Amino acid sequence: MAIRKIVEMGKDDILRKHSRRVTKFDRRLAVLLDDMAETMYEADGVGLAAPQVGTLKRVVVIDVGEGIIELVNPEIVSQEGEAISTEGCLSVPGRRGTVKRPEKVRVRAQDRKGNPIELEGEGLLAVCLCHELDHLDGILYVDKMIEDVTDKVEEENE
Repeated sequence: MAIRKIVEMGKDDILRKHSRRVTKFDRRLAVLLDDMAETMYEADGVGLAAPQVGTLKRVVVIDVGEGIIELVNPEIVSQEGEAISTEGCLSVPGRRGTVKRPEKVRVRAQDRKGNPIELEGEGLLAVCLCHELDHLDGILYVDKMIEDVTDKVEEENE
């Protein structure tokens, strides 16, 4: 496993591109998933999408404290409710903002071997699923941001 460089907003247009579906479930995909998880943990993140490490593949990893979730070719198949929460992003360092997301989502995807999986998320997991899946379509949370709260969060932590 290796820690990969995280692409930052404004430094590479890959974050604005649409990712391609994964069709080969091979060793290269497994290495990508392992590297993404290690990179996310090293950066103290809770989610990471392949474009954030310079790879245009529909792959995300998430860990909101319940263990690693690997999703290949994920898509949201249903959503319920609305919630506004504060988000940050490893590709947008030093900033935070409020974003409106669904309160609950159901995602259909594949695992690293190509087997179909379905996952339901609420709260932080729902936010992470939406946030990371947006990355696969070239969308960043700042595109949906209601209010930049970077300074407010820093003041609260002082």
